[in-house]
This record gives sequence, C-alpha cells and structure tokens, in this order.
Amino acid sequence: MRKSIITFSILLYAIVVPFLEINATHVFNPNWTPHVRIHEVWQLITNSSIGMLCLWLVWVKNETNISGILSLLVTGGFLLAFGLQESYGGSMRFMDGSEKTLLGVNIGVFGFGIAFVGLLYSLIFNKLKRT
Repeated sequence: MRKSIITFSILLYAIVVPFLEINATHVFNPNWTPHVRIHEVWQLITNSSIGMLCLWLVWVKNETNISGILSLLVTGGFLLAFGLQESYGGSMRFMDGSEKTLLGVNIGVFGFGIAFVGLLYSLIFNKLKRT
C-alpha cells in the first residue's frame, strides 16, 4: 500500500504535471517572459528527476522513507505556493480567467492534496508500525 501511495504522488508530479504544462498555457505561453519560462522548465525537469529517483528508491532499493519525504516536499511545496499565492501575485487561473477544477476544487490542489494526505498517512503509519 505504501509503495502505491508514493508511486501515485510521483506519477502526478513527474508525469501528469509536465503533460499538462508543456503547451501554450505554460511553457510556450506567448505572454510569459523568457525568464518565467526557464523557471517553469527548470521546475518540471527538477520535479521529474526527483520523481525518477524516488521511483528507483521505492521499487529497486525498497526505500520508502526518503522517497516519501521527497514526494511530500514536492507536493507540499505546491500546496504552500498555492496557499501563499496572494502574497506574491500568483494564480492558478489562466489568462482568460478560467481554471482547471475537479469537483469544484483546483485540479492541482485536488490531486496534490490527496497525494500529500496519503504520503503523510503512509509516513506516520510506517513510523507507528515500527514502534
């Protein structure tokens, strides 16, 4: 179960997010400055690389603690950035004012929220199991 929770979160940040962001709304957005684009591509490459490392840790090395913590940092980092968006002028809305939602919740908050809670649960459950 723990490996599945970690793998689910990795698939979200290492594969789904790049799939959703390598297009005209993000990486190739003509309204974004080149400086913003390089940060976007850097973030996508970094998170995907962390995801590949985490998959290797989980499925080859059977190391779920480090992989779980790294995945918690990636998903939690998004949730924190979302929570702080008003303080730095950020937004999950597109230029036309639309927003991708699922059940009325921003799709990133929805997916990463589930992943974050699952990762926390698996880390806490694993800790309790060992004591």
